[in-house]
Amino acid sequence: MPNIALDQIETLTRAALERHGAAPWIAAEVARAVRKAEAVGNKICGLYYLESYCAQLRTGRVRGDAEPVVTRPRPGAVMVDAKYGFAQPAFARGLPEALAAARECGVASLAVGHAHTCTSLGFFTEQIAAEGLIALGMTNASPIVAPPGGKTRVIGTNPIAFSVPDGKGGIAMQFDQSTTTVALGKITMAKAAGEKIPEGWAVDADGNPTTDPEAALGGSLVSMGGYKGWGFGLMAEILAAGMTGGVVSRDVKPLKSPEGPPHDLGQYYLLMDPSVSGDFRDRLNQVAAGVALDDGARMPGQSKREVDPVPLEDAVWAQLRALAGQG
Repeated sequence: MPNIALDQIETLTRAALERHGAAPWIAAEVARAVRKAEAVGNKICGLYYLESYCAQLRTGRVRGDAEPVVTRPRPGAVMVDAKYGFAQPAFARGLPEALAAARECGVASLAVGHAHTCTSLGFFTEQIAAEGLIALGMTNASPIVAPPGGKTRVIGTNPIAFSVPDGKGGIAMQFDQSTTTVALGKITMAKAAGEKIPEGWAVDADGNPTTDPEAALGGSLVSMGGYKGWGFGLMAEILAAGMTGGVVSRDVKPLKSPEGPPHDLGQYYLLMDPSVSGDFRDRLNQVAAGVALDDGARMPGQSKREVDPVPLEDAVWAQLRALAGQG
């Protein structure tokens, strides 16, 4: 298993995307997100998606030349039409206007619509927090979750991310998690590896608990905390689709399929200026101090560290090089 420098991962990812039809600036934004995911061990949101990105560029399921359109219909509302392109460049185009709106109004929203899957929401909320603003983000995905007590898939894993600035250009806390017990990628990775999954992750098509990833993929993932997680998933669904013009989860086709209609997903962010209250920093410090009273306890995200170089499985490294034209 080779150890590969992040710079090399980013460079080859960019080359692969350009080779399959992405404009250079768009490939650069997506490659930056892949690099970050690999750096923190978030394999599901990193090179795991690259092959499908490239295939979908070739088939036109994602537009590699899409120029996002940014508008500001209200003083505190910024909207980006991704034009069926990648979410990363659409967010990059809308972020400066959203930051300005939040600083002017105290609170602002950034709605990215008609976009490809964004993979890691924390990648985006962290950028907002790095600018000194509090960030809350959410999105929806292909349907894989039935209501508690039901069997029909209604929503996706519908992740939520929250990032808080530390006032020094860093992150005081951050979480980025699906509203299901686990992300869908962990099920598909278990299936590919021929492994069982823990009970409690999913139910089969009849609503019975299962440890078989194949049965799980034919059934439904379980919302974290039962009906409580289901409520958060619905919140993400309504805001991600309703406030961006993206489709509801039931109309999202499998995200990694090479062909089919565009993902047409929405990502919805709230940006909040902590200086509005005048007390935010003090209260944050008080909460952090309380968390630190017990040895080993820490604010979410504080244990996450970037690694460079990172170990890649031989097959992943070979695939990356082949997609970039170096295989």
